[in-house]
Amino acid sequence: MKKIGKYEICGLLGKGAMSTVYKVRFPKFGKIVALKLLSPHPHLVGSLGMEEIKERFVTEAMTMASLRHPNIASIWDFDETEGRPFLVMEYYCNNLGLIIGETYQIEDPSRALTLDKTVHYLRQILAGLIRLHQAGIIHRDIKPYNILVTDEDTVKISDFAFSKLRGEVWKPPPNLMVGSPCYAAPEQEQDPDGVDVRADIYSVGVMSHRMLTGKSPEETGIRASEFHPDLTKEWDSFLTRAVAQERRDRFASSAEMLKALEQLAADWEERKERICSIAPPLPPTKKDKRDSKRILRAQSIKVRPRQAREVFQLDQLWRPRHYVNNDFKEHDDATVTDRVTGLVWQQDGSDFPMTWNEAQVYVQRLNSEHFAGRSNWRLPTVTELSSLLTETSHIADLCIEPIFSQEKRWLWSADRRSFVAAWYVSVDMGFVSWQDFSCYFFVRAVCSDSFGDFAKVVPEDH
Repeated sequence: MKKIGKYEICGLLGKGAMSTVYKVRFPKFGKIVALKLLSPHPHLVGSLGMEEIKERFVTEAMTMASLRHPNIASIWDFDETEGRPFLVMEYYCNNLGLIIGETYQIEDPSRALTLDKTVHYLRQILAGLIRLHQAGIIHRDIKPYNILVTDEDTVKISDFAFSKLRGEVWKPPPNLMVGSPCYAAPEQEQDPDGVDVRADIYSVGVMSHRMLTGKSPEETGIRASEFHPDLTKEWDSFLTRAVAQERRDRFASSAEMLKALEQLAADWEERKERICSIAPPLPPTKKDKRDSKRILRAQSIKVRPRQAREVFQLDQLWRPRHYVNNDFKEHDDATVTDRVTGLVWQQDGSDFPMTWNEAQVYVQRLNSEHFAGRSNWRLPTVTELSSLLTETSHIADLCIEPIFSQEKRWLWSADRRSFVAAWYVSVDMGFVSWQDFSCYFFVRAVCSDSFGDFAKVVPEDH
C-alpha cells in the first residue's frame, strides 16, 4: 500500500492549485484522517516560485494549528516527505457542498435547506468566523465545500490556503484567483490583499442564499422569500445586507451578523409556536398518490453512480421522483409497520453512527438477540429507505410529531457503489448519495411483515 510518511493512502479527496488532499489511515490504529500534501500546479510555481508556495503552505498549517474552536477544523500533525510538506487534519465524510448538492457548474440549482437547518449551520459558521476574525485571520475562501459537517451535525471551517493574517502583505500574481467564483466578494477579486472581515461576511451571505433557495443571489435578486415559503421580508433584508456590493453596506463584523441572525431565529421560533398552537397538525402530503400498495426491492445490488439515478428513480438533485404515501402503525416493541409497503422498521435504529462493515455486525446482533421477536432483520435497500422520505418540510409540517428520530439523519443502505463504498440516504434532506465504507452513518434495520411477502427480488446485474 502506498504511503505518505507513515500514513497509508486510502484514496484521493481532492486536488487544487496548491495541494492534493488524500484520505489516509494511521498505521496500527486504523483511524481515518485527511492529509494535505503540497503539490502546486506548474503554472503556480512559475508565477510564485516554490519557496513562496512552501511558505504559504506552512503559514496555513500554523494558522490552523494555533486555533482551538469547535467550529474550526483541527490540525493533528505536520511533517515533510521528499522535500514536500504535508499537514494532517481531522476528517469527516460530509461537507455542506455535498449536502446541498452543489456542482462545479455554479449556475446549476442545488438542494434548498429548511429554515431550521440553515439557522443551525449559520450559527456555527459565524461562531467559527468570530474566532478567526478575533485572531486577525480573514479566511477569504468561505464556501460550502470548505464547511465540513461532522457525524453530530456540527460544522467545522476548513481549508485556510487563502487566509490572510493581520499585518501580512502578500501580493498574489495577477492571474491567481484568491477565493472561489460566486463566493468571493467584489473587492477581493479586485484587490485580494486589501480585504477585511467583511469579505468573509459576503461569502457567508452568498452561502446563506444558496442554502435557503438553492440558487445564488444573482438568480434570486433581493427577494429570496419568493423562493422559500418560510422566509419573511426581514430575511430578505438580512440576506441583502450580507451580500451588498459595497462593503460599507454589509454587517460590520461576524458578531453583528450573528446577532441579527439570532433575532430572526427568535422571531421564527415564535412564529412556529403561534401557528402550531392555533392550527391542528395535518398529515404531511406526498407527491405520489397513485397506488395504495408498493412492492419494493429487498435484495441488495451494486450500482455505479452514472446508473444510480435511473436505477433508484431519482431526480436531478438525487431525490425520489415519486413519494410513497405511507400508512404507519407504531408498536410497543419499538418498531413501526408501513402497511403500504409491508415493511417493519426499527423505530429508533442504532444509538451511534458506525461504519458500513460495523452496520452489518449490528444487524446480525439484532437477529441473534431476536429484537422485537424477529430474526430476519437486514440493512434496507436504497429503494426501501427512499420510501420513508418526504418532500422538504416547511412551517405547516413542523407541528407534526415525527414517527422516526430526526437526529439520525444519515442512514446506511445495503446497496453498494463499489467494493469499498456504499449508498446511503439523507433523511433530513431527502436525497441519496454514496460514501466510503469507513464513513460513520446510522442504521435503521428493516424486515418484511410476517403476514405477507412484499419483497421483490431483483437480479444483481446493474
